[in-house]
Amino acid sequence: MLRCLTAGESHGKGLVAILEGFPAGLKINIDFINKELKRRQCGFGRGKRMQIESDKAQISSGLKNNRTLGSPITLSIRNKDASIEKLHKVLAARPGHADLAGILKYGFSDIREVLERASARSTAATVGIGALCKILLNEFKINVTSRVLSIGGESTKEGIIAKISEAIEEKDTIGGIFEVIIKNTPIGLGSYVQGDRRLDARLAAAIMAIPGVKSFEVGLGLGYAVSFGSEVHDAIYHNKTGYYRLTNNAGGIEGGISNGNAIILRACMKPISTLMKPLDSVNINTKKSAKAATERSDICVVEAAGVVAESAAAFVLAQAFLDKFGSDCLTDIKESYSSYLKRIAHA
Repeated sequence: MLRCLTAGESHGKGLVAILEGFPAGLKINIDFINKELKRRQCGFGRGKRMQIESDKAQISSGLKNNRTLGSPITLSIRNKDASIEKLHKVLAARPGHADLAGILKYGFSDIREVLERASARSTAATVGIGALCKILLNEFKINVTSRVLSIGGESTKEGIIAKISEAIEEKDTIGGIFEVIIKNTPIGLGSYVQGDRRLDARLAAAIMAIPGVKSFEVGLGLGYAVSFGSEVHDAIYHNKTGYYRLTNNAGGIEGGISNGNAIILRACMKPISTLMKPLDSVNINTKKSAKAATERSDICVVEAAGVVAESAAAFVLAQAFLDKFGSDCLTDIKESYSSYLKRIAHA
């Protein structure tokens, strides 16, 4: 079973991730992982933290000569800004953030003890793990990409730039919608037999876990709510090459199982909660009205959120793939995969 744990705080010494259940025999390209980490830091509207950090991955276990051993992989990313012990207390919770719920849950008297882990800085570890999973998926020609669909209701490049520029000018933040596309996924990943094995449910959980994501859909998504079944379900055909569809409204998943079409996922990233013109809040010590705290932050992270979502989806796909085809040895997995494709080709 492929599983992962991450640790680390925004201004701590760094981030760490441990990936267990990854197969032996896979060549790992560290440069690819670092390029993925760089992609997470890009996009118009990112904040000054991206100018400070230049994320680089270090793998300290699970490899020999850059080839996986089948043992747990430890990946770490150092923080250049490791000032957690010196930073001031935060006393006015930011609406939209984990601040208030977090201090009440854990009994803290300093909001920083919440925001350091609740910060989206943790997604650097997600991307590092996702890059490893992409390397595995690429062995089977499964490709995961993303794109921005709209920001602040604008979908053209010029409109998006103008909307983010307006937010910068007004010291505000802006959100939007991104899409993840997974191509060449085989039929049969996931299962209908239990809710927690459904591929769409697992993908939803992984992407909704990204800080700031507030909605998720597969394929046509909310479009199903305004359509007749005859208009939206993907009719099935067959020819000498096998089964095929002319449409993909299901977004590549039916009954919790991948159906061979491209998997199409969409999510909404909310505007960042830290505003340079802060909203009303309350001082958690005095209980008197105060303006919400301000921290170094971004204006818009929709493009970066798409990159993080690619990684979250890649982990789920790798997990489902290894569940289906085995997980110990890459050579055995390839043989199992090849045998499966031959069987269903003649079904």
